Parts: sequence; C-alpha cells; structure tokens
Amino acid sequence: MDLKIATWNINSIRIRLDHLANFSKEHQPDIIALQETKCSNEHFPHQALEEMGFPYRINHGEKAYNGVAILSRIPIETYGNEDFNGSQHTRHQAVEIKHGHTSSKAPLILHNFYIPAGGDVPDRNVNLKFGQKLDYLTNLANWFKDDTNPHSENMILVGDLNIAPLETDVWSHKQLLKVVSHTPIEVEHLKAVQKAGNWHDVMRHFTPEPEPLYTWWSYRAKDWRASNRGRRLDHVWVTPKMADKATSVEVVTKVRDWEKTSDHAPVLTTFKL
Repeated sequence: MDLKIATWNINSIRIRLDHLANFSKEHQPDIIALQETKCSNEHFPHQALEEMGFPYRINHGEKAYNGVAILSRIPIETYGNEDFNGSQHTRHQAVEIKHGHTSSKAPLILHNFYIPAGGDVPDRNVNLKFGQKLDYLTNLANWFKDDTNPHSENMILVGDLNIAPLETDVWSHKQLLKVVSHTPIEVEHLKAVQKAGNWHDVMRHFTPEPEPLYTWWSYRAKDWRASNRGRRLDHVWVTPKMADKATSVEVVTKVRDWEKTSDHAPVLTTFKL
C-alpha cells in the first residue's frame, strides 16, 4: 500500500483551516503533521478536521505559540512527546501508525518536530533563544543515542527543524552564514542529531545536490517566486529500514501562492509499505 505523509508549518491552524481543507482535498494525504499550530488543546478544531476526513487526531499545543499536531485517516496512537530543553514548549509529538504496517514486527513510528527558531542573534551569550535551540538539539541527539528511550527500526521524522544545513538549502550560502538557521554551529548540531539516529535525508535523495531545494520563503518579498530567496527549513528523515520505502517527495510550492498562506510550503512524501 501507498502511505502519503505531509508535513507543514501551517502558522496557526485555526486561521488557515480553509487552506488545510483545500490542500487535503487536492492531495489526499493519509497523514498530515503540522507545526506551529498556535492552538491550545481545548480550542483545537476537532469537528472541522473530522469533516475533512481525519478521524484520528493528536494535538500537543499551547495558546498562541508553537504547537504540533498529527491528523490521520488511518489509526494512530500516541507514542509520546518530549520537552528537550526544559522550556515546556509543545514542540514534539510521536505516534505509532497502526495500519499499513511494515513487514517487520517493530512498530512504525512517526516523529513530528518543531525545533526552536533561535531568535535573531546567533550567540547564546546575548540571545537566550539561540541557547535554547542549541540545547534542544544537543538533548535530542543524546535522546536518539540512548537505547533506553522508546525507539524503533521503522521511524519517520518530519517537521520544521528550522535549520537549512546544506549550501544549496539556502539562496546564498555566503550571505547567510551568520544568519540564524544556516550558521555553522546550528548545522553542526543538526548533523549530530542526524548521526545519532542514523537518519537518512529523504528529500535530498530525490533532489540531490547541487540542485537548490527550499521550503520556506519570507513574507517580506512582494514576489517570492521572482526573488526566490528560500531556505529548506522543513525536513523528512527516515531510519535505514525505511529508506527504500520512500518513493517520492514533493514540495507543494503552489500552496505558498495562496492568499494569506503560511510562509512554509507543505512537503508531501509517499512510502510504499
């Protein structure tokens, strides 16, 4: 069976419910992992999402900030959520996908992350947010190394990781080296996370370097397509057992053209299970 998983920093789920409905209707993902939902659990729009065809929903949110959610047409169960820097922000949710399982006895786990943006100044001594971002990544790497934590050989990791690690993941490597999201120290920390979980970068498998690959374009550009000053902040990673099961990846850029849309485009990945 094919399993289609979308990841999207929606930048407020309640404001962009119509966009979510349109994207869902057109692309028919089985699962949508959302970041920056900006919605507390008690105000999560369950009825509207039920009507969109997502009977299974897990929200880990907070009022006005952060927040992650996983919407599914197929059964899922909570696998846990972690606070990796002690901030009590809602930035991680993992679920076990109960239908369309791999042939392995190990559970199929989906991790959804919204890693801290890190503020504007890439110096933890003057910018608390940047320090929180680095701590989050350090603790996340250690968590994936720790065999006592709940892991599986069949895992998919998606989300807004807020780092563009490769030179062609940004519109200008040279100009962004001192800009938060592409600084060497952030890239080093993200690579440590990737190494700790032996994660494979699915997006770059289908769009190898040196081809540019972006998922985010600033609201500041009047014509984002013309300027194309993008960054790849959204990612899809898999464990080795899942690497050959990914069959396609699409950055759905036309969603970025919609009126009052998110500054992130959804990323849609198809797996053959």
